[in-house]
Amino acid sequence: MSDIIDVRTNDQKAESLKNIGWVSYALHLIVALGAVLPGTQASALLLVIALVLDLVKRGDAQGTWQENHFSWRIRSVIWAGVLYAVTAPLWLLFFIPGWIAWGIISLWFLYRIVRGMLAMSKNQAVDA
Repeated sequence: MSDIIDVRTNDQKAESLKNIGWVSYALHLIVALGAVLPGTQASALLLVIALVLDLVKRGDAQGTWQENHFSWRIRSVIWAGVLYAVTAPLWLLFFIPGWIAWGIISLWFLYRIVRGMLAMSKNQAVDA
């Protein structure tokens, strides 16, 4: 039995997971910005795509600093999705309160996205 570890394979895996992370964060960013800019509502489908992507690839990151980012993004999407869904009726009943609610949610969501992106750019876990 050989104890040789192929570093290139680990580096490629880490880089692949980081690329997936950037795609996921980009999808989050599109939805968060779209929620506050008038006339640019991004589809909730983007949140679902990001969530599925993170859920599928989360196991590949187990035991690495990137595992934390997958959990961070999954929690962010779930909370943002629930908050957007709960406040969606405000858009139908009262435009201004709906815009304010989604603006606050989007600012929180943007904070989590930027915080995660900054940590990932430094190859560090997100401090929770």
